[in-house]
Amino acid sequence: MKDGKIVLVGTGFVGMSMAYSMLNRGGIGELILIDIDKEKTVGEEMDLSHGLPFAPQKMVIKAGDYSDCKDAEIVVITAGVAQKPGQTRLELAEVNTKIIKDITKNVMASGFNGIIIVASNPVDLMTYVVYKVSGLPKNKIIGSGTVLDTARLRYMIADYMDVSSKNVHAYIMGEHGDSSFVPWSHCYVGCKKLTDIIKDKGRPIEDLEKIHQNVINAAYEIINRKKATYYGIGMSLNRLVRAILDDENSILTVSTYLENGEYGQHDIYIGVPAVINQNGVRELMELELNKEEQEKLNNSCNLIKKMREDSIEKIIKE
Repeated sequence: MKDGKIVLVGTGFVGMSMAYSMLNRGGIGELILIDIDKEKTVGEEMDLSHGLPFAPQKMVIKAGDYSDCKDAEIVVITAGVAQKPGQTRLELAEVNTKIIKDITKNVMASGFNGIIIVASNPVDLMTYVVYKVSGLPKNKIIGSGTVLDTARLRYMIADYMDVSSKNVHAYIMGEHGDSSFVPWSHCYVGCKKLTDIIKDKGRPIEDLEKIHQNVINAAYEIINRKKATYYGIGMSLNRLVRAILDDENSILTVSTYLENGEYGQHDIYIGVPAVINQNGVRELMELELNKEEQEKLNNSCNLIKKMREDSIEKIIKE
């Protein structure tokens, strides 16, 4: 286990949920907090640090600036504005592209050469922005992708089947959004196909699509009740950081770059299963999708590319 140096850019609900998760789990040697609101950032440093006597191990926590990125193993970007009522996803993407582009330039100006994890939304587009602006190799730029969506899926399948979520092996693929899909042909409970279990138990196969719809609606349901979602993504980001620091070679559904025809796609960041270790994305775990699943992935990619072409690429080049 490696106690690395992590820089968090964005001390909102998502970023601080990740930081609090790290404080409780341990394994981080140093955590640097960066935000445009410097007073809030100092307050977050103080609040977290006061919990250190009850944390599992020593950890340095401080409010810093972009110069602190130079020797960090990982920079996690959660900054950006939240989607406002009535605002389209394209409008949100345009605003956040400018923010993420500026952040990336500041990070790289420090001499940083580690791994960047992007959680800002729309995450697949923002990860692409960081990749293009940073100049870092594709394996070092990772979006949180559908890691949270996959966690939600596994939780709901486990609840439906009355088994431990740790024994559910299923993935959400595609964009982190409404066009995501589940490759049900690759979903297992233990070592048995989920679709076979459903048939054996005499349950309607339509129940599976209801579960997927509940995953898609989860964020809307949470936001309606408490205005934002942050604990789940905070835990997901911590999980991704640990996979990198501990050189786990774990398979996670991150937003990663497809450029050589993987899944029939080129020049796009999208959520797919990938092997994650100390180098970032070691390789894709490319699944053999059936015709329907491939069409759903193509649709998801086409939606992202259209949004990108409508305005994002222009902002990147400015």
